[in-house]
Amino acid sequence: MSTKTSIEWTEHTWNPAVGCSKISPGCANCYAEVMARRLQAMSVKGYENGFRLTLLPERLKEPIRRKRPTVYFVNSMSDLFHEEIPDDYLVRVLEVIRQAPQHIFQILTKRAERMAEFFRLRRPPSNAWLGVTVENSAHGLPRLDALRRISAYVRFISAEPLLENLAEFDLTGMHWVIVGGESGPKARRMDPEWVVNIKRMCDEQGTAFFFKQWGGWSVDGKKGSKKHNGRVLDGRTWDAAPQQYTLG
Repeated sequence: MSTKTSIEWTEHTWNPAVGCSKISPGCANCYAEVMARRLQAMSVKGYENGFRLTLLPERLKEPIRRKRPTVYFVNSMSDLFHEEIPDDYLVRVLEVIRQAPQHIFQILTKRAERMAEFFRLRRPPSNAWLGVTVENSAHGLPRLDALRRISAYVRFISAEPLLENLAEFDLTGMHWVIVGGESGPKARRMDPEWVVNIKRMCDEQGTAFFFKQWGGWSVDGKKGSKKHNGRVLDGRTWDAAPQQYTLG
């Protein structure tokens, strides 16, 4: 179902599929897996299979029914380009996006090659923002090349959980970078210098920078709650969005 969310860089979530499987280090402490099992235990509709990939076609039309312009994070509880989601279902999801031009749909994946192949002979809707997770250099940075092959109106990076210093990398073709530390009881610490480094590159290369959170470790290296640790970097919050768009 479509749900209002506290995720700082979006407004609502829309999950026409739920469930996923781990493919890279960023998946290790997946928040969606924990949440899905909790919802299954609560007998919430749609989570009868826990975190096993499940298509929910009954949810497809939800954004069309909402007339108020909204920013949607698509498949916050899954990965839209998971190998078990068939192409014909992806076509149906994209058709809904086209039929709801009043909304913005943010699609984030770790399966960048499949996304690029899907859009090889298709053009994304202009209201679909396409993004990839970049948690480290080995697994994350190669996803940028796949993303660049897609003629998306907005391309974005989610460097969350940021697991290491990404050093220098090319932001050509990227309109937005979101950075965040991991949260939860097993959170891995994000060094503040890693964040500062990415912000510097965004400033130098003209890419919008959004700092989401410190997560489970504070800026001074102390374990604590995500809420307590906050999202202040260098004395302020950073909430830039791509081009003319504003969030919130």
